[in-house]
Amino acid sequence: MTFRVLALITFAAGVAALGSALSLLGEAPGGSPESAHLRRMKERTQPPSYVQPMTLADFLALPHGLPLGRRAELEERGVSIEGWNQRIMAAGDGDLHLEITPAPRRPDDRDTAYVTAEITPRWRTGHPAWSHDRLVEVFRPNTGGATRWDSGPRRVRVSGWLLYDYQYDATPSAWTLAHGSTRASGWEIHPVTKIEVWDASRDGWAEVAR
Repeated sequence: MTFRVLALITFAAGVAALGSALSLLGEAPGGSPESAHLRRMKERTQPPSYVQPMTLADFLALPHGLPLGRRAELEERGVSIEGWNQRIMAAGDGDLHLEITPAPRRPDDRDTAYVTAEITPRWRTGHPAWSHDRLVEVFRPNTGGATRWDSGPRRVRVSGWLLYDYQYDATPSAWTLAHGSTRASGWEIHPVTKIEVWDASRDGWAEVAR
């Protein structure tokens, strides 16, 4: 009897965990329109035909708490951001999470405020040049590789679709922006569709082809 009760509890816990995960991914039966929309935006497979350059300040200025219709209008924009990647890490859904900062960090500096950019499996699968290990070499992040890069991160430009990930949206205080490692906004670049590095020898950008 005790074994049956334990089995039922374990099963129920597993179902609850699965439901929570599917809800976050926007794939749960009867899930909200917001979560389903978020998943569709994350799974876009075509690059934007035009990208608008943005800065950390531009991301901070984007509105919060918009209704779905207005949010979707803004998410039709392709955007890019220049900076340095302080961190790269693999997320549970297979995305590569980047933290783009407006200024480079030395190896021993603390983390700073950043704009999030996500490289999805749909843009990496079958493209070894965009594998995790290869992109660690490309970005030279402060955190995320097996070892630290003495020269610090490389100047990069990432482009893709503007996306509002409401699950992580919060308005950071002036103090955390100045003193803490904080995500600037729920607005991010997701998915990333183009990666470039600064080529000092050519005084211009060089694309990292997939």
